[in-house]
Amino acid sequence: MAKSTLVVKVRIEGVREILRAFSVLPKDAQNAIRDHSQALARKLAVKAVVDVSVHGGPQGPNLATTVKAVRDRVPAIQVGGTRKLGRHLAPAYGTLFGSLFGMNGRSGWFSAARYASATGRQYRPHQGQDAYAFFPLVEREAATISREWHAAVDDVVRKFSEGGA
Repeated sequence: MAKSTLVVKVRIEGVREILRAFSVLPKDAQNAIRDHSQALARKLAVKAVVDVSVHGGPQGPNLATTVKAVRDRVPAIQVGGTRKLGRHLAPAYGTLFGSLFGMNGRSGWFSAARYASATGRQYRPHQGQDAYAFFPLVEREAATISREWHAAVDDVVRKFSEGGA
């Protein structure tokens, strides 16, 4: 079965090397960095809810209810899922990419023959790889999240290398 949610991890410089070095620290250090990462992801998720609501098109406010933080060693947020949204009770993953990236065609109930002459649009026009919402926010916030994540990693390493766990 295909995934029904979109999970986006914040891009952080040198993350692979740092996580590889974490393998020598105790399991509690892994959990501590997950806690810090989840806290950062929650802050980003709050901003993403607003961003998707405002810039996600007509489906944005419904889709914004599916945004949440993911517990991982790197800050990550997800959107979508199988929850039924809107008056047509479409699953969130069905409107996800149309809302974020736009669409030039018609899909779902709007592709029926009786709507063939309709001049309205179900989604905003598709503009290639440029998203209307969610992804631009993650890219804008990446530097701040990266800086805060590195500071959290330094604190965790300092705490556990001194034996203070």
